[in-house]
Amino acid sequence: MMKKIAAIAAAAVLAAGTAGCTKTEVEPVTHGELAVTFFDVGKADSMVIRTENSTVVIDCGEKGDGKQIVNMLTEQDIDTVDYLIITHYDKDHVGGAAKVIKDLDVKNVLAPDYEENSDEVKKYNKALTGKSITPQLLTTDLSFELDGAEYTVYAPKKDYYGEDNDNDFSLVTKVVHGENTLLFTGDAMEQRLEEIMDIGPCTFLKLPYHGRKLDNFAQFIDAVKPKCAVACTDEAEFSSSTQKALSERKIKYYATCTNGRIDLTSNGKEISITTER
Repeated sequence: MMKKIAAIAAAAVLAAGTAGCTKTEVEPVTHGELAVTFFDVGKADSMVIRTENSTVVIDCGEKGDGKQIVNMLTEQDIDTVDYLIITHYDKDHVGGAAKVIKDLDVKNVLAPDYEENSDEVKKYNKALTGKSITPQLLTTDLSFELDGAEYTVYAPKKDYYGEDNDNDFSLVTKVVHGENTLLFTGDAMEQRLEEIMDIGPCTFLKLPYHGRKLDNFAQFIDAVKPKCAVACTDEAEFSSSTQKALSERKIKYYATCTNGRIDLTSNGKEISITTER
């Protein structure tokens, strides 16, 4: 059974509720709404942003997780993805991308400009080639508008963050929908958070780096001031220090490891969140 959480006004603090919801399937998006689905795929990111006339996918989880995205969209009679955003090339973000690219009509692919050699990336690149898609590798920020939602994708500011540090190449996406601002931070770690410290306040935050401990996380949430947040993570990775920082600031947070699939809806003034459990 799904659990319905009370709505949050853009300028108010989120309050949890207990109203029940009997449907487990994803509801169609009505006119003027923006909906985000956070899939329960363990310590991985897999998200779909929908409006009535547009679809954006941010990351696709690990190998095998792409089918959840494809199944959800096909059940809604959606066969087109306007933008596929791959935040970075770690397997828990790009692993399911090949499935999405093969099965759906992906119009644009955005990714960071660095190289990674892995089986998941090879399959992703093969799928792109098979569909004659050339990804746009971002070295500067990119803005676009879809169905009343304003997107800005922030490119990494460096071409090197240290040996074996792919996480700080993460593309960061800000979505402005009416009075609500949603911020998706990929696996941004300390250096990347420092780069976006002045990104401005948000209503909602997708927690960086699966909710792991980050030395400047408290400074970052003090800067962006979210009203609510979601961690795409498993129990072992969701740091107690991260949860404490959120709780101390009375920021309502959810995690896929405890709440299952999470669905967020913005009507431009309020945000409501529904959880699987």
